[in-house]
Amino acid sequence: MKKPITLNDFTHKYADICVKSDTIPSHYFDEYDVNRGLRDKTGKGVLVGLTSISRVEGSKMIDGVKTPCEGNLWYRGYNISDLVKNLRGKRYGFEEIAYLLLFGELPTKETQTEFNEMLVAARSLPTNFTRDVIMKASTKDLMNSMTRSVLTLASYDDRASSLSLDNVIRQCMALISEFPMLAVYGYHAYNHYLNDQSLYIHRPKAELSTAENILQMLRPDQKYSELEAHVLDLALILHMEHGGGNNSTFTTRLVSSSGSDTYSVIAAALSSLKGPKHGGANIKVVDMMADIKDHVTDIKDDDAIADYLKKILNKEAFDHKGLIYGLGHAIYSLSDPRARIFRSFVEKLSVEKGLHDEYEFYTTVESKGRELITQNRKIYKGVCVNVDFFSGFVYNMLGIPKELFTPMFAVARIVGWSAHRIEELVNTDKIMRPAYQSIMQERNYMDYSARS
Repeated sequence: MKKPITLNDFTHKYADICVKSDTIPSHYFDEYDVNRGLRDKTGKGVLVGLTSISRVEGSKMIDGVKTPCEGNLWYRGYNISDLVKNLRGKRYGFEEIAYLLLFGELPTKETQTEFNEMLVAARSLPTNFTRDVIMKASTKDLMNSMTRSVLTLASYDDRASSLSLDNVIRQCMALISEFPMLAVYGYHAYNHYLNDQSLYIHRPKAELSTAENILQMLRPDQKYSELEAHVLDLALILHMEHGGGNNSTFTTRLVSSSGSDTYSVIAAALSSLKGPKHGGANIKVVDMMADIKDHVTDIKDDDAIADYLKKILNKEAFDHKGLIYGLGHAIYSLSDPRARIFRSFVEKLSVEKGLHDEYEFYTTVESKGRELITQNRKIYKGVCVNVDFFSGFVYNMLGIPKELFTPMFAVARIVGWSAHRIEELVNTDKIMRPAYQSIMQERNYMDYSARS
């Protein structure tokens, strides 16, 4: 009797058939002038829209020549360096910068107070939502958990599909307030049901900032230092928005253009962000650094670190992809302004945590890695350390588990997504319909009985 074929056997066989039938010869991309990944060979992106929300800069035109420059990032016309520099004293900035991105102007004390009160009012989940949705089917993949939760929240909204601007703003503000709970409670559910650890569900506190609430909801003792909260607040600000040309923000605008509801749009953005080529980059940095320490006996030995980095570049070590994660960026050339700002705060936190040797290890990998990439690769615009290089290290020092790294990115980026959704709805009612050039060859139909 013939053994029945399993679904796994079938799909394994037909995966090879798909490769054969779906592979497009590379010369077609040149022949039809198609930019892979929507970027040309110099890394310049295809222009698909206009935005006044933010801008990134990695080069300038000088005497008609594109010239690398120190990186800059602007939110609504304000340089990110100036925004961070002016958050003096004990003031947290996430809520203020969120207001700026959503509404286009820096808030007055009165409007900021009102905005904060509205965020606090929205900082709750429907009755039994944590038990009935987040706690059910808990998973290590917290981005999937958050996506499921966002889609389920639509069931509790009587105006889920309304595209009136005031309704979309209401929905976006609610999601901005709810995202920390969706992320942290999702982690606690996973840690309890899959890791057999104690379950803690701490409610957010009205008098605390977003960053403070994340730390007190996450930790069993609810305690944190002022520096810890300020560093997390800064991390959220730096990840909040990035020029509109990234994959998840484009997804936000693309799905918004179809007339879809806010919950579906943000679920799509989450699905984009969870990809390791986008929101998961800091996890790759942390994994790479752990791998280096496993193979280099003395992390203060610069030569040994450089030798191992050469193996990584030559695809002989770590994940064999030939990449030193956290170094290089699609736009920035000489420096990533987010990493530039982050660095001093990261060092302060490493001193408080007794991990300054670890910080110096990171800086050694950065300097040696940049040297090696410059020597061994054809780099047209320079190699800089990007914000992902430090963010995973920071999250580790804050006691944020690796499963929450990408969700923390989402907690910040929901603000940028919301701003772009609003801008898209205000400015156009046309659906985005990108063009694909077909290279299909017409064929004559073969009768079923004639196919062997």
